[in-house]
Amino acid sequence: MRFFRSIVLLFFAASPLFAHLDLSSFQAYVDSVVPGSRLGVSIRSIKQDKELVNIRGDEKFTPASTLKTLTTATALHFLPLDYAPETKVSLVGSVRQKTFFGSVVVHGAGDPNFSGRYYADPFYIINAMADSIKALGVDSIHGSIDLDTAFYDGPWRAEHWRKNFYDAWYGAEIAPLDFNDNCTMVRFKPGEKEGDSAIVSILPDVGYVTVINDLKTVPGKKKKWTWALDSAKSVIRLGGTIGMDVDSASLVLPIRNPVGYFRAAFMAVLKEKGIAFVNDPLVPQGIEIKSFVYSAAPLLSILDEINQRSQNYHAETLFRNMGGLILGKGNVENGKALERKFLSEMGMDFDDYEVWDGCGLSPKNKLKPSVETLLLSKMARHPRKDFYINSFASPRIGTGSKRMVNLKHHWLTRFKTGFIGEAHGLVGYVYTMDGDTLTLAMYLNETGKNKDATLKDVLDTLWTRVVYAVNDDYSSLLRMREMWMEAQNVRGLDARLEYFSRKLMGTPYKLGPMGEGYLDSIEQGPLVYMDSLDCVTYLEHALAMALSKSEKDVFGTLQKIRYRDGVIDYSHRKHYLIADWVGDGRFAASVQVPGDSLLKKTIGKNDFFKKKKLKYLVDGKEAKDPEIEIRFLPYEKAIQWADSVYEGPIKVWGVGFIAPMENLDATHTGFVVLTPGERPMLRHAAYKKQVLELPLKEYLESRKGKLPGVTLFEFLQTKN
Repeated sequence: MRFFRSIVLLFFAASPLFAHLDLSSFQAYVDSVVPGSRLGVSIRSIKQDKELVNIRGDEKFTPASTLKTLTTATALHFLPLDYAPETKVSLVGSVRQKTFFGSVVVHGAGDPNFSGRYYADPFYIINAMADSIKALGVDSIHGSIDLDTAFYDGPWRAEHWRKNFYDAWYGAEIAPLDFNDNCTMVRFKPGEKEGDSAIVSILPDVGYVTVINDLKTVPGKKKKWTWALDSAKSVIRLGGTIGMDVDSASLVLPIRNPVGYFRAAFMAVLKEKGIAFVNDPLVPQGIEIKSFVYSAAPLLSILDEINQRSQNYHAETLFRNMGGLILGKGNVENGKALERKFLSEMGMDFDDYEVWDGCGLSPKNKLKPSVETLLLSKMARHPRKDFYINSFASPRIGTGSKRMVNLKHHWLTRFKTGFIGEAHGLVGYVYTMDGDTLTLAMYLNETGKNKDATLKDVLDTLWTRVVYAVNDDYSSLLRMREMWMEAQNVRGLDARLEYFSRKLMGTPYKLGPMGEGYLDSIEQGPLVYMDSLDCVTYLEHALAMALSKSEKDVFGTLQKIRYRDGVIDYSHRKHYLIADWVGDGRFAASVQVPGDSLLKKTIGKNDFFKKKKLKYLVDGKEAKDPEIEIRFLPYEKAIQWADSVYEGPIKVWGVGFIAPMENLDATHTGFVVLTPGERPMLRHAAYKKQVLELPLKEYLESRKGKLPGVTLFEFLQTKN
């Protein structure tokens, strides 16, 4: 709880109201859990168009995979939504009988999805290529298979990555023609008896990967295998031991020379389809007689792979593809040039970044947290904002499948994760109860020997606290929306007020259960709260549901009822029932009944606000205490009215119980339900009890000698 309080306060450190806050407490928390880590945080409001929190936000951090947010934003900005990398197969030559004489040319354009990511079979697209050739009546190829990789230039192996990355599946080489993420799976299990070599298989096996098997079978469940990958060839050496009682194990490893891997897969499929190949480079090619184009997946699916599942290979190919499509050649420099152009068009400066790749694996990549939240804010206003934001992960989805899974309302946030070496990052969006969207960037760099799991947990904790702070008691809002849905067939304001005021009966009483949440510093109770109510919030919640045109309007309607001009802060709250709440004239108006009279009061607003270290202002200027005129029924006449039988259509009015003090207008309020042929009934949030109903006369009699009288008001149907 102590930490929770600090994050709520920290959130508004950039606001003048929170200028007194010592931000070192935030770093102190990080130091206590992951000592020595350098923390960077930026939080920005899209609605307010300003940065709210900045902790080292202007220093550069290693972003890891959060750099993918720049790659995908640039691609979405420049590429058409229906863009899909196209691989073209051209037959250049002639067909005589069932033999094609000439060259089969495969033009690569960086499609990263010749794999099992979108299809059950990683050979799916290559099978389609072979089927297209066979459909021409061809059962043999006499000539050459030529692989055109001119779409990319530069090295297949990304530069500036750490050496060990090249031996991991996430560090596979990049090429315009690829197969199976340029990776292979080595599966092994014990031999038939002790001393035997392990049984090894390659998946998928296209005859490209060689395994040197020195892995021996031993008794028991020992698991001491080792592996080594040749730096230039797809040769894997297995060593160590595997126990007889071990079921099986597997490794996913990158291959070397992805274009050669693609060729091997293509040749294997041709053979399986019964298409013979005779290599004869001397066969004249002639003219192109047929071509076919294949695309495995469109841009939006590729964005999901990059931002939800953080697929490095997809990010690196997209980084090069957009440079190739727009600037003529697919390489790192053109990818960077296009990002520079994109940022310029968005009013941002590329100098705030240091970019060395498209996926974030290079430790030389750098960016500023404040610049990252600015990018995310710009994209939240982009014409393609929904495609961008929806490509991010969230709790239980993508890289968030095991992160923040206990977050009760997981749809309130979308994020992109990042991790390499001593750098962790978490960036994305948080939706707030008041309709704002926040962009967040949190980084931990120079993390030393702190455990990765602990570092992730620190970021997840910070992130979760922000979600909760800006959505305090979001469950209550959901409950209000559900109640509204249940009452869709209830028509008319009085009928709806009767329905909702009755539905809330039994709710426990609590004085002052609400506040301005994270939007103000004075009272930070929730903006919506249904677990308990006081007399005013009972009226406000019921009226908000009764007036709202849809379930989505409930929150906004409640705040317009509760605050002058709907501005959520303590100084705009309608603190006085008659002077402010009814006096506003938008949602309620005084009712004239026989025997009533007028009462004048001076409301002590200056003293009231002074206790909160605020000034009472009207139109921005200091003002005197307001004098108001209240239409009211004196106590004895109120008793008589409450004892009379009502005749007329059903109505629900409000009632205010006049305060005996000069500087206060009312001490209590509730609903008066007027039913034909019955005496008025009072529904109210009773002090120290709950929302209940009783005859109005009975309540008045209990207040004898303490109550000058009552004022009655009707509720107005507004254009919400």
